[in-house]
Amino acid sequence: MSEASNEPTRERDFPLPAFAEHVGIEIVRAESDRVIGRIVVGPQHSNGRDRVHGGAIMSLADTLGAIGTVLNLPPGAGTSTIESKTNFLAAGSGPHLIGEAIPLHIGRNTMVWQTTVRDADDRRIAVVTQTQLVLTPEQGRPA
Repeated sequence: MSEASNEPTRERDFPLPAFAEHVGIEIVRAESDRVIGRIVVGPQHSNGRDRVHGGAIMSLADTLGAIGTVLNLPPGAGTSTIESKTNFLAAGSGPHLIGEAIPLHIGRNTMVWQTTVRDADDRRIAVVTQTQLVLTPEQGRPA
């Protein structure tokens, strides 16, 4: 993974969803073709065996993929995750985890993002692939 600056860079500002804030997700960089974020690991993220709970890892990845989608949406559109697959490759631990999401497909109706989550030692912890549905105002979402 590329080195990321601690200074946020965004194509446009947007609020994090309340859940993402609650679990401590921070956005490092948000661009239409790459989103980087991190989660500072605390006891609230534990699976009970001094490792990061898989749900925390999946939450980080889902948030990054959704943000990437938002940055590619047409005006007035929204998004919802309709599919997500996680491959856990190693137990997560350490002071923080960092995720990098890249688009595999940017379409009119769906977008597919792949997020690689690594620990502070740059060890790959998980790879998440998710499909985001593009919700247009015509599909019942108010603009």
